[in-house]
Amino acid sequence: MFKKISVFITWMIFALIFSAPIAAEKTVDDFEVWGNITATGNFGFIDSQKPDLKKFRWWMEGQGRFGNDADQFSQGIIRPGVGYNVTDKLSLWGGYAFIPTAEPFTLKTGRKFDEHRIWQQAIWSDNTPLGRLTIRTRFEQRFFTHTAPVPGSNPVAHRFRQLIKLAIPLAQIDPDLSFIIQDELFINMTTMHDGFISRGFDQNRGFVGLGYKINQLAVAELGYMNQYLNRPHSARPDQMQHILGVNLFLNF
Repeated sequence: MFKKISVFITWMIFALIFSAPIAAEKTVDDFEVWGNITATGNFGFIDSQKPDLKKFRWWMEGQGRFGNDADQFSQGIIRPGVGYNVTDKLSLWGGYAFIPTAEPFTLKTGRKFDEHRIWQQAIWSDNTPLGRLTIRTRFEQRFFTHTAPVPGSNPVAHRFRQLIKLAIPLAQIDPDLSFIIQDELFINMTTMHDGFISRGFDQNRGFVGLGYKINQLAVAELGYMNQYLNRPHSARPDQMQHILGVNLFLNF
């Protein structure tokens, strides 16, 4: 039964990645390079005599995104957080994020802006007959500094994100090598800033690539990400980003 569910999830990820939304005539394309380092660990180092401290976790993430044919810095993310291991498969998290943003992600004016987020997420991960399956559900409350909210609109933008990731071992090639396939769907739950954010489908990110376990602490991933951004009520065009993703995951 579990194997059938795993196969279904795999095909669902492929379908999400390769059945991108029908692009509008005004859609623009861009090649980008995104770099990410995410480090996690537990608080057991505070007092080794208290094993329960190992259930409490910390999260520190840094990203740099380069757009306009990877020619300029376009967006950064600094995302710290704390979490708790409910079980060996399920963890709950919360934290803050700071996101400075420039072209091609800026408003129609092209003016740079900063974004601040409060985020909460649940992560479930387990081994399946096909590989390591991870499901992450995240909620975000987004605050912007580029302009004052339009009267009658929400001062805070709420967003839902659902990620599904499967790491399939390629032991026949190398015991530390995996094929990575994932998809993340973004849904806006509010409308704000005169159409800058519209309720409903916001974007989709599909990723395929390779993962390599460097050692017990580090895993590197390299691959292609397709990002489609929906702009239904904005003067900005829809965007289709073709991204070279370079990721390093550290687990202490």
